[in-house]
Amino acid sequence: MSAIVVCPLDSIAELAVRHRASEMVSLVAKGQDFHRPGVIRADRHLKLAMNDIAFAGTGDLIAPSEDHVGQLIDFVKTWDQSAPLIIHCWMGVSRSPAAAVIAALALHPDQDEMALAARLRQVAPHATPNARLIEFGDRALGRQGRLMSAIKAIGRGAEADGRASFMLPITG
Repeated sequence: MSAIVVCPLDSIAELAVRHRASEMVSLVAKGQDFHRPGVIRADRHLKLAMNDIAFAGTGDLIAPSEDHVGQLIDFVKTWDQSAPLIIHCWMGVSRSPAAAVIAALALHPDQDEMALAARLRQVAPHATPNARLIEFGDRALGRQGRLMSAIKAIGRGAEADGRASFMLPITG
């Protein structure tokens, strides 16, 4: 079974080694420096510079965009799924859970959005997927509002302490 490992930035090295991952998506603010774990191949590391905000026009912050979602979808469609994919952001609460849900639907578009959202809530009680990423993912994947409705239905996640890692199976 293929899965996506979602985690905060400070857990990427440990989890990449533990799960023998060789591919990773980073959703972090522009200029936020970190070292790519050595087990992650440079050519299989997608970096998407964005802040965790829900709307554009917030000073120098970079809002998630349709282009970010397009790059994410294109990248995950080339993932060979032989090992888990790491998706991380700063805390593992908002941007990376949103990206994981989008990735799961991009890979297996026959999934029911409500079942996927329920699976996310089960494995990640703390997840509060970034609404802007979900909106663009819904549109890019032709979900006609169903993904946005499903994520809204699970509500805001529980408070997290910064060590919020989980595995999301990409199919039910």
